Amino acid sequence: MFLVIAEQLLMLAGLSVFVVSLVLYVVRTRDIKSILVFWQSTIEFTKREFLINRVGLSMMVVAVLLRFYNHFVA
Repeated sequence: MFLVIAEQLLMLAGLSVFVVSLVLYVVRTRDIKSILVFWQSTIEFTKREFLINRVGLSMMVVAVLLRFYNHFVA
C-alpha cells in the first residue's frame, strides 16, 4: 500500500519539477516555441535548469520502476 502511494507521489512530484524547469527556461528566454517543438534540439538550458529537469525526469523513472515492482513482484 505504501509503495502505491509513493509511486503516485513520485510521479506527480517529478512531473511538477520537470514543468518547473521548463517554466524557468521560458521565463529566462521568452522562447515558448522551443518547448512546443521539443523533438528539435533547440532548448539550451542553464546548468541549474538542466539539473532541475533531470531530477524531475529521474523521479518519474523511479515512479515507473515502482509501478513495475508493484505489479510484478509485490
